[in-house]
Amino acid sequence: MGKGKSGSKLERIQITKTITNAQGKVLLETLKARFTENTHRHEGIVWAGVESRLTPEKLAALHAMETTGGEPDVVGHNADTDEYLFMDCSPESPTGRRSICYDGAAEAERHKKKVYPAGNAVELATAMGIALLTEEQYRHLQHLGEFDLKTSSWVQTPPAIRTLGGALFCDRRYDHVFTYHNGAPSFYGARGFRGVLQV
Repeated sequence: MGKGKSGSKLERIQITKTITNAQGKVLLETLKARFTENTHRHEGIVWAGVESRLTPEKLAALHAMETTGGEPDVVGHNADTDEYLFMDCSPESPTGRRSICYDGAAEAERHKKKVYPAGNAVELATAMGIALLTEEQYRHLQHLGEFDLKTSSWVQTPPAIRTLGGALFCDRRYDHVFTYHNGAPSFYGARGFRGVLQV
């Protein structure tokens, strides 16, 4: 699906941040259970401290992460800012965020050729209230488990690379984490993006 056929059109990904009280309760239970089952990702962190920081806005962002297949979990704590970090911890790149270009400009290039991906990573992350992982953050996540063994994920791309038309993505193969480059307008059924949320 890297090139796509002229006139082909995927269903555009829609982000819903609206969350009801009932959904919020279910989400909190899901997040707490995942937190408890994966203590190796956040040693020394207590759930009560995390939960106390989950404002309605942050819960809405986590809801968007969860409903698009991200399986967010706590992966660290910044002692300087007293902020906790949630990252998408799904085994493979989130299923609800694939077949997307890197950013809006890249997607516009596709549209000019009458090829319509499901969206783009940068704008989807913004709509969700999260940020794409940096390469450093992606590698930190990979120290906590094995992710993207069959898929890949867009990561934040330095302006110097993006200006020349490229974008970066990462995956894990042969028990090593790799960073690659691709044209920013490219999109594949096995490539999405992982995000980070600070609370």
